[in-house]
Amino acid sequence: MSGEDWHRLGHDADNVAHFIGNRAYLKMHDGHCAALETGIAADGRREFSCTIYEQRPQLCRDLERGSPHCEAELILKGDRPPSQKLQLA
Repeated sequence: MSGEDWHRLGHDADNVAHFIGNRAYLKMHDGHCAALETGIAADGRREFSCTIYEQRPQLCRDLERGSPHCEAELILKGDRPPSQKLQLA
């Protein structure tokens, strides 16, 4: 993440990002970005929702939803289990 990304996140920055040395990275939770909420729809399909969508980092902005690159990421990571929080709900 850039300094501009950190600034854009505002009060959410400490919740979803952290520093390793002098570089900022998005935190990971259960194999995915800490800002990504996952769940199971009524039809059994996985649902994804970004909790910081309006403030998301530039890298996330560059990965356009529904683009071939986005679809490839979903296929690559689609078999990962939903977060524990959602499994308990």
